Amino acid sequence: MKNIRLGVIFQIALFLGGSALTAQETTALKQKSNYDYHDAFAPFFYTKNGTATRSASGKPGVAYWQNRADYQLTASLNESTNEITATDIITYTNNSTDEMSFLWLNLDQNLFKEDSRGEAIVPVTGSRNGKQGQIFDGGHKIKSVKIIKIDNKKVKDLEAKYLITDTRMQIFLPETLKSKGGKVEFKIEFSYISPNEGSDRTGVLETKNGKIFTIAQWYPRMCVYDDIRGWNTNPYLGASEFYLEYGDFDISLTVPSNHIVVCSGELLNPKEVYSSEGFKRFNQAKESDQTVMIHSVEDVVAAKTPVSTTKTWHYKLNNARDVSWASSAAFILDGAKINLPSGKKALALSAYPEESAGNEAWGRSTEYVKHSIENYSKRWLEYTYPVATNVAGNEGGMEYPGIVFCGWKAKGKSLWGVTDHEFGHNWFPMVVGSNERLFAWMDEGFNSFINTLSDVDFNNGEYKGEKEDMHEHASTYTRADLETMMSSPDNMKEANIGTLCYSKPSAGLVMLREQILGEDRFDRAFRTYVERWAFKHPTPDDFFRTMENVGGEDLGWFWRGWFQYNWQFDQGVNAIKYIKNDPKKGVLITIENFEKMPMPVIMDIKTKSGKTERVKLPVEVWQKNVQWTFKHPSTEEIESITLDPDHVFPDINETNNSWTADKGIIEKDIILDPYLGSYSNSRMPIKIVITEKNTLLNVEITDYPEFSLSPIGKDFFESKRAGLKFQFNEDKTGFDMIVSETRKIPFTKDK
Repeated sequence: MKNIRLGVIFQIALFLGGSALTAQETTALKQKSNYDYHDAFAPFFYTKNGTATRSASGKPGVAYWQNRADYQLTASLNESTNEITATDIITYTNNSTDEMSFLWLNLDQNLFKEDSRGEAIVPVTGSRNGKQGQIFDGGHKIKSVKIIKIDNKKVKDLEAKYLITDTRMQIFLPETLKSKGGKVEFKIEFSYISPNEGSDRTGVLETKNGKIFTIAQWYPRMCVYDDIRGWNTNPYLGASEFYLEYGDFDISLTVPSNHIVVCSGELLNPKEVYSSEGFKRFNQAKESDQTVMIHSVEDVVAAKTPVSTTKTWHYKLNNARDVSWASSAAFILDGAKINLPSGKKALALSAYPEESAGNEAWGRSTEYVKHSIENYSKRWLEYTYPVATNVAGNEGGMEYPGIVFCGWKAKGKSLWGVTDHEFGHNWFPMVVGSNERLFAWMDEGFNSFINTLSDVDFNNGEYKGEKEDMHEHASTYTRADLETMMSSPDNMKEANIGTLCYSKPSAGLVMLREQILGEDRFDRAFRTYVERWAFKHPTPDDFFRTMENVGGEDLGWFWRGWFQYNWQFDQGVNAIKYIKNDPKKGVLITIENFEKMPMPVIMDIKTKSGKTERVKLPVEVWQKNVQWTFKHPSTEEIESITLDPDHVFPDINETNNSWTADKGIIEKDIILDPYLGSYSNSRMPIKIVITEKNTLLNVEITDYPEFSLSPIGKDFFESKRAGLKFQFNEDKTGFDMIVSETRKIPFTKDK
């Protein structure tokens, strides 16, 4: 746009024979707001361009690669000592563009060693993490590491050199592993004693009919090698969860013969491990929409006597990132059919002790599992595993592919909530394999968000909760001492993890869906993200870019304020002004953004007659403004104005959200008619014509673009764009055009 100020003043100065003008006069205004639209809508939210492996649109790139880990696992359980003895045969495929001379693995059980890093950071006041004060010989005992094959060449069980550092093991290869498809097969023999309460994720629960073993993070697992960081070797400290490669699993579990075993994946030998009646009921459950009892409390009591014999349960699981299992002589087991959108079927199972039985408690677990899996399959992506098993353990709630551990004391709404949450994790991160250790909001937050929809869907809203009041939680989500959501859970105060990893990202997605993008655009974009990154490794940028590209919006302001920072949000109503002081001609309403975070505007405007109208303004009103005035076409006096009436935004300060006729500011409108007309100066061959346009004085000067004037005092107007001020005389027959502090040019109204 043309800079009109210099042109106007230069021409006037020529007529007056004046010299060049000094710098433009400035006025110091007191800042009433913390908002800076340059920060909120700053460019370069993305610090990197798209690459061959990750498209700028949020898709996996044309050259995207991902390594693979296949596992053959055999294990035996010693019920009396809580020891698992196992063999882990791993086939690792290097699809990267880099050759490898060593491998990194996770040894998560080493968290429970006395001298682990995770134990060192447990405060004396206690923590959910670690071994909960239990004194025992924890940690992986590695008996041997042997290379079987490398790039399809047998090396005859060559003993491998390895180095264990806390919860990581580095294996040094006897020769370089090729890039783009090189394979190495190796075998690890190990054992460990299960903790009773292992960071609330794995453990041993004593019940009256026997111990319940919930076994997780139990075998050496490959670290991820990706195109972002190479080897991801952050130690397991307890708070942050996992980042794992995908592959196929073959699992054989040998346990006392009176145990029932449930595991991620499909049971291959049910006829061998169940009684004839149990096998019959197991098959009935696969075909029933109603819960079928497979192993009853009577069966549990009949098998309670300790035994010296064992059974081996054989499972398989394909295209998964992990495998977990549970075993107990105390398990009641029931199940039902899961109906998937494609017509395929899966099996919902629940394993729980007698203490948890009953229709008010775990007797409804399978119903919850079935609905949760069916609902998420319809909304996002079809469930990919053959079985979904809920296990009652001493964990509060923990998720693994195809199996979850939930609190054995949970009942009713509590049991529904934890079951639905943990099975929601089969989409985030079991299918969409983000890096949980660094970005917990990408699994816990996304999952907490989809849970809000599932609560409404279940059984006609049986456990539906109230909509979140964002005003009540505003300070919780944005207080100054809070870490950001982009922080790793290991870098957060434990008390803040629930907010930053679960509720705040969920609340952000609710706002994005319901207030910013709308349900249709959001759901399409979110579903696309799931489909694009199913069984792959997305980063935060991949999510942000997908939502923007599919949703069709630049959301940098939103990601920056809510995810990258803890910016606070505060909109307020400043004043109203009736046009020409006549309520019948409409009203001008002035609002202001007082804090760093912009949001769209929602307000209810109520008139004296009781009519209420909802007005919405896009976030773009804040793109270059701290204050915003808009015209509302009312035809009567305004009774009240309320910003964010439904409390859908995290407004930190409710006191300025309302304007009422009895207390609010009503500004007097300046009647502009007396100022209108044509003005001239006998020494200057130009005309100045002043008209009214868009509630302001509009100035036309010969051969120059029009500009408007804003009132700044009695009969006093200014155009910052033109760099001019106009002081009218009292009878409105003329004005002084103020060019600078020392120069005024008189103009007289033409008759």
